[in-house]
Amino acid sequence: MKIREGGAADAPIMLAMLDGAVEWLVAHGRSGQWGTEPWSADPRRVERINGIARDDEIWVAEVRGVPAGVMAVSPGPPHYVDAIDEPELYITLLVTDRTFAGAGVGGALIAKAREEARAKGAGLLRVDCYGGGDGRLVEYYRRHGFEPVAEFTVGEWPGRLLTQRIG
Repeated sequence: MKIREGGAADAPIMLAMLDGAVEWLVAHGRSGQWGTEPWSADPRRVERINGIARDDEIWVAEVRGVPAGVMAVSPGPPHYVDAIDEPELYITLLVTDRTFAGAGVGGALIAKAREEARAKGAGLLRVDCYGGGDGRLVEYYRRHGFEPVAEFTVGEWPGRLLTQRIG
């Protein structure tokens, strides 16, 4: 697996992975996270991803030259999470292609986020995720060293904020 720096040109890859994730979640009865419609069919979501791809630092994991996952990081949180008074790196997006499920793509991207946080002198790595349903996504992040610190909602969407100290 190779992790390369990405950018605005990777927005279509990000949208395709998000569409695939929605399809998988719906097929497994877990539509609460992102609904039932593809991200690429919603102009607001397309603009959101284009903005992330343009404004945040993008990392693309590739397996045999094929994009397998994408992560976006930022020096600060999205608008719905309170800012903090210390240097941090915030994972604003982490999505993988279901074709590569179980290949450690997400874990490799999280490790890259840790590496980038250290390089930037940030002592804290934060991420938020869907906090509803069966809690499997929160547990995924816990397995990768994050601890839940807060619950929040965006409209009706239940979220969890998780942190990890970088040493």
